[in-house]
Amino acid sequence: MKNCIQSILLQSYQSYEVVIIDGDSTDGTKEFLQSLKRPFNYISEKDSGIYDAMNKGIRKARGEWLYFLGTDDVFSNEYVLEKVFQKSIQDEQLLFGEIQYQNGLKFKSSFSRKLWYKNTLHHQSAFYRRSLFSKTRFDTNLKILGDYQLNLKLFKSKVSFEQLCVVVAICGEEGVSKNYNWNLYKEEIQLKVGLAPILTKPFFCVLGIFKFVFRKLYNNKPASS
Repeated sequence: MKNCIQSILLQSYQSYEVVIIDGDSTDGTKEFLQSLKRPFNYISEKDSGIYDAMNKGIRKARGEWLYFLGTDDVFSNEYVLEKVFQKSIQDEQLLFGEIQYQNGLKFKSSFSRKLWYKNTLHHQSAFYRRSLFSKTRFDTNLKILGDYQLNLKLFKSKVSFEQLCVVVAICGEEGVSKNYNWNLYKEEIQLKVGLAPILTKPFFCVLGIFKFVFRKLYNNKPASS
């Protein structure tokens, strides 16, 4: 967490607030949070998962734009926010750039029909206008892919967006969405069937099962000598 906070403090653009959501930690995190000064503030209480925590952050935030940064992630450099907000933003409701994994590989987000097949909008690359959450929140029934569901909803509603040439964050290679077990694909099927046109629902059921079987076979493939 300290590296994450340090990357925020180093930003050349300083017009921000930081809301930290802690799940009632008992490892000394609360004591550390108490030492932080504005614009940092926090909530420390039990929650029902990552998307419940993120919804709490949305309710407490007061800024025009919302960005969600994991405690194991950092901004890529001290000029990220300056580059994102260096010019006047008109009607765009979504801004996004790229992220880089700790192993050096980059993930270039996109916001297109490809979202129906996989989540092409990395959560740590995206800035959401606060008004997008006036009538929606992350679905706390989803434990792994709540951000994917949100992105599909926004794509369906044709929100205006801008793709930026900015590497926003450096992210860990692990995470709940990187554990390719059946729960992941079950959630993917659930959210797509809930949002897809009725004639395509069977297709997304079959696609989810196929992706799970393919991943399982791939993971069990013996390493070449």
